[in-house]
Amino acid sequence: MKYEYKFVRLGKGWLRVKRSTIQQYQQIVTEHAQQEWRLVQIFAPSIAVYGIAKYFELIFECQL
Repeated sequence: MKYEYKFVRLGKGWLRVKRSTIQQYQQIVTEHAQQEWRLVQIFAPSIAVYGIAKYFELIFECQL
């Protein structure tokens, strides 16, 4: 089996993730699921002030 991967970055803010991202990610996951993408992981690097994530990266997988 072969897979394709898609990376969607959300909420990149100056010091931390934007508040609007919390509501937005649910809609994005639902939209991708309707297109047969499967959420594999949510990656949140701690690179901002006090180890807070500056963004989230949603990783989707789709079977070819």
